[in-house]
Amino acid sequence: MPSQPSKQLETFDNPHPERDFTIRIKVPEFTCLCPKTGQPDFATFHIEYVPDLRCVELKSLKLYMWSFRDEGAFHEAVTNQVLDDLVAATRPRFMRVRGEFNVRGGIYTDVIAEYHRPGWQARPLVRLP
Repeated sequence: MPSQPSKQLETFDNPHPERDFTIRIKVPEFTCLCPKTGQPDFATFHIEYVPDLRCVELKSLKLYMWSFRDEGAFHEAVTNQVLDDLVAATRPRFMRVRGEFNVRGGIYTDVIAEYHRPGWQARPLVRLP
């Protein structure tokens, strides 16, 4: 049976919850519909997060992102919705979602939304020579 779009995000146990590490995910085939014209909007989503106890399972993320294909959504709204849903599913220490939308009418749009768990501090970045 072929896969179907789904709003259900699955997670799995973080294999190293004692350590801060970053997971970066690139979703280059996101589509939704312009709520004003009904025309398709295309985007690449960049997701970066520092997990706590749960990580997002990638196939469920693919099906989740696919679920927006026939929905009308402004770029700002859909980027924040993706962040809210991922935060609700994983409860990360930190998460950043960037929606990099393709050109429409000569205008490119990037929307960046972030979540910081209260009290969590990022460690200083180590710069190597």
